[in-house]
Amino acid sequence: MLIAHDLIAWTQRLLLPSELAKADPKRLRYRLLHVAARLAFHARTATLRLQATWPWARELTAAFQRLKALPAAA
Repeated sequence: MLIAHDLIAWTQRLLLPSELAKADPKRLRYRLLHVAARLAFHARTATLRLQATWPWARELTAAFQRLKALPAAA
């Protein structure tokens, strides 16, 4: 249970814009974790395909881009 809380807290701090970084877990679950998407696999690569009309698609896409930009752990 504490691991899930820590994961959400670090996700908010490192990846999300200021509005979602300050959101409570219930709002964050509603906006980002209940994703209207499809997970597709091709050539051993997973791709998350978001529905274009989903209201928070830009925020989630930006969060994944920020995650890719983070330096690898030493």
